[in-house]
Amino acid sequence: MSDQRGGGRKPVVDESRVLVDGPWTHRFVGANGSRFHVVEAGSGPLVLFLHGFPEFWWAWHEMLPAVADAGYRAVAVDLRGYGASDKPPRGYDGYTLAADVAGLIRSLGERSAVVVGAGFGGMVGWTTAAFHPGLVRRLVVLGAPHPLRLRTAVFADPRGQFLASTPTLKFQLPRYEHVLTRDNAALAGEFLRRLGGERWVAGDSFEAYAQRCREAMQIPQAAFCALEGYRWAFRSVLRLQGYRFVRLMQKPLVTPTLQLHGALDRGVLPRTAQGSSRYVTAAYEWRLLDDVGHFPHLEAPDLVLGEILRWAKS
Repeated sequence: MSDQRGGGRKPVVDESRVLVDGPWTHRFVGANGSRFHVVEAGSGPLVLFLHGFPEFWWAWHEMLPAVADAGYRAVAVDLRGYGASDKPPRGYDGYTLAADVAGLIRSLGERSAVVVGAGFGGMVGWTTAAFHPGLVRRLVVLGAPHPLRLRTAVFADPRGQFLASTPTLKFQLPRYEHVLTRDNAALAGEFLRRLGGERWVAGDSFEAYAQRCREAMQIPQAAFCALEGYRWAFRSVLRLQGYRFVRLMQKPLVTPTLQLHGALDRGVLPRTAQGSSRYVTAAYEWRLLDDVGHFPHLEAPDLVLGEILRWAKS
């Protein structure tokens, strides 16, 4: 729902707009001191899905019923600050975001989960597996390098990853959230268009998906919160908290990890992501997906579904 507030002002997008009906159940779960909106289907071992930017839980709407039909409890969450989840002014550092996921797994009544993360959600997945290895049974990351690999590449590859990261570096500008939400969050749609593979962007489903993401980004405070995670990642480089984060993330992962990456990803270059294997001592697989950009879960859903189920069962 939306309402009109003040003469001439645009309608305010309400959180209820992300409560889309379907073969799933919406509910709210308390974890790590905040309330999270989760969307659930099926029963069995838990598979927890983490969306990226500028998305929300809807990124997984095709995966949820398919994973549930395969015998799993499929749960997609709106990350802290997104969608219908709480939007506190703080808590967008790597430590807290990982603790959110760990708390969610416990609050859902599970001892561990297969964690699937795309883009920014994939970065959170890496961090959760590093900080809470006992709770992440297996990890699947899409379009997301290990956080230390990305940090290194931004500085070591100025003509490659640094240029590719320029749009997100603009997130450091004060009040940039107002730029992001201008013209019905047109910039969020352009972000999807620029980073998506050509086939998907030109396809029938793109505009409807982009419109949902643009609408969710206009929920009050959502844009500010979405940018805060990127702001912390950049600013922490110069802070003691960031130094400690790097030290902790240098410990190799003991979680079996599957990394899927689009060959056409212009946001995170394949050569940046491929170096992530050095941070995993457990079973690890890398797969480069032809003709796919930054959003493999949307651009090649059948392929990604098969890989997720294969990894979860192995």
